Amino acid sequence: MSLTSSLYSGISGLQAHSQKITVIGNNLANVSTVGFKGANMYFEDLISQDVNTSAGVAQVGRGVRVAAIYTDFAQGAFETTSEATDMAIGGNGFFTVKVPNSENEYYTRAGNFRFDNSGYLVEPHGYRVQGWAMQRASTSAASGSSSSNDTPEYSIVGSPTDIRVNNFQSPPEATSKVSMITNLDPNQTSRSNSDTNPYFAMFNNWRGTATTPLDSASYGYSSTLKVYDEVGASHNLTVYFDQVRMSNAGSDTVWEYIVTCPPSEDGRTLSGANGVQTVLNGTSAAGVLMIGTMTFRAGQLVGQSAYTLKSNGGGALKDLSAWKLADLSTAGYPLVTPNFIQASGASLATSTTAHPISIDFGIRATDTTSNGAGILGWSVARGTLSENAAALGTLISNSGWVPNFKTPVVDALSTQSYDTGGSSTLYQSQNGYTAGYLQSVSVSRDGILTGTYSNGQVLDLFSLTLTSFTNQWGLRREGGNLFSQTRESGPALTGQANSAGKGSVSSNSLESSNVDMGTEFVTLITAQRGFQANTKVITTADSLLGEIIAMKR
Repeated sequence: MSLTSSLYSGISGLQAHSQKITVIGNNLANVSTVGFKGANMYFEDLISQDVNTSAGVAQVGRGVRVAAIYTDFAQGAFETTSEATDMAIGGNGFFTVKVPNSENEYYTRAGNFRFDNSGYLVEPHGYRVQGWAMQRASTSAASGSSSSNDTPEYSIVGSPTDIRVNNFQSPPEATSKVSMITNLDPNQTSRSNSDTNPYFAMFNNWRGTATTPLDSASYGYSSTLKVYDEVGASHNLTVYFDQVRMSNAGSDTVWEYIVTCPPSEDGRTLSGANGVQTVLNGTSAAGVLMIGTMTFRAGQLVGQSAYTLKSNGGGALKDLSAWKLADLSTAGYPLVTPNFIQASGASLATSTTAHPISIDFGIRATDTTSNGAGILGWSVARGTLSENAAALGTLISNSGWVPNFKTPVVDALSTQSYDTGGSSTLYQSQNGYTAGYLQSVSVSRDGILTGTYSNGQVLDLFSLTLTSFTNQWGLRREGGNLFSQTRESGPALTGQANSAGKGSVSSNSLESSNVDMGTEFVTLITAQRGFQANTKVITTADSLLGEIIAMKR
C-alpha cells in the first residue's frame, strides 16, 4: 500500500468534516427559525484493505464517509405571542397544510398561521391548514334539550378539509327550554278569587284584548325573561303567580300560575267549531300559553299541574274544557308552543314543524309512559282525572287534591314557598339566542378552533388535523419549515390533538428552534479540529512523497 492511499484517507476526512461543518452551520443559521428541527451528522469508516503481517492478515482503514444525517425532533421551547392563531404542538405530531387547488400535502411544526383575505387559515406560503369541520348535536325541547348552562356536544364531520372561517355570523337559536326558580311568599294573600274555579281565578281575570291584560291587583308575583324565536327575535315570557284561597287542602298550599307572552306576539292558530281556524291574536285568551297549579308542603314544592289549549280548542278559549293536560318532554317538563313567527301547522307541541318550549320550575315527571287514562306522564292516583281543566275544580272541592306529575322528582334548586320577607326570583335561564357576529377566535389544547360571537355564543368551528408517522426520521425536508412524506417515513397517520399519541396544542404560542448553540459550538470545534488534523495527514504524506522523489537526485 503506497503513501497515495493516505492522501485519499485525508481527503475523505476533509470531505466528511466539511459536510459536518455545513450541517452545523445550517443549524446555527436557523437558531431563530420557528419550529426548526436541527440535524445531527454521523460518520462511518470506509471499507478496510487487507494487508499481510507476521501475525496474519490484518486490515488498514481507507478513510471516512457520512453514515447518516438524522433530524433532531426534540421539543423546542415555547414563546408567547399575542395572536390566537399562533400555535405550538406540545408532544408528537405535525400540523398538516395543503397547497391550494392541489392534492399536495406538507407537514410542519411551525404554527405561525393567519387568516387570508378569503378566510382560509394559511401558513406563510399560503398553504391551507387542514382540519375537520365541527357539527353541533341537534336538540329540541320535546327531546329534553340541555339548558343554557350545559356544554353543547360537538362531533367532527367528514374528512380533513381546508380550515376556512367564511361565515362571520352565528345563526340564531330558538329557545327550547326555560328554567324559572322563585320563592313565593306564603304570607301573600290571594288576589284573584273565584268560588266556582278557585284554581283558575287569575286566568279568568286575563284579558288578551286589553292594553294591560292582567292588572297588578290580580296577581301576587310575576317574573319575566327574554326568549327567542326561530329568526332570532326576542320576546318577553312572563309567569304570573297567585296563591289560591282554599279551605280543604290541609297543610298544603296551592299557587296558581299562568305562563304568558305579549298577546300581540301570540302567533297560534287552532281549529274551532266545524274546523274553522281561530287566530288567537286578538282574542281574550291571546298570550296565555299555559295555566296550572303548584302545590307546596311545608314550603317545599311537591306537585305541579299544567294545561295548554287543545288542538280543537279554538272555540271558547276561556272555557276550561278547552284546556288539556300539557304534553311533556322526554325529560318530563311541560311544553308550551307560542309559534311567534306564525308558521303554518306549528301551534301544537306535537307538530313536527313546531318549536315548543319546556318550562322548568324545578319539578319534573320521571315516568312519561301513558297511564290507564291515556294521559302521558300524569298521575291518576285519586279518582278519575279528566284531561281538561274544567274537572280540576270538582276534584279539589271533593278531595282537596290537585293533579300531579307521574312519579315526580323535585330538583335541588326548585321553586319554594318560604317566609323570607317577600317573593323573589332565585334563578332563571333560557337556551335561545339571537344572531351574532364573530368577534374573535381561539384554539383549545385539544386543537378545537372556536369562535366567540357578539351574542355570547362560543361555537366550535374546526378541529385541527395533526399527523404523525411511523418513522418521522424518514421525512423529506422541503424548506420553508415543511416536511413531505416518503416511502421511508410511512403513510401519514391523522388524528385530533391529545389522541392516538398526538400532542396537545398551545394557542398564542410558537415553538422555537430546538438548536442548542452551546452544543453546536462544541461540535463545531471538534469538526474544525478534525478537519485540521486531516490536512496534516495530507501535508505529511506530501512531504514524504517529496523525499521519495528527491532520492533520484
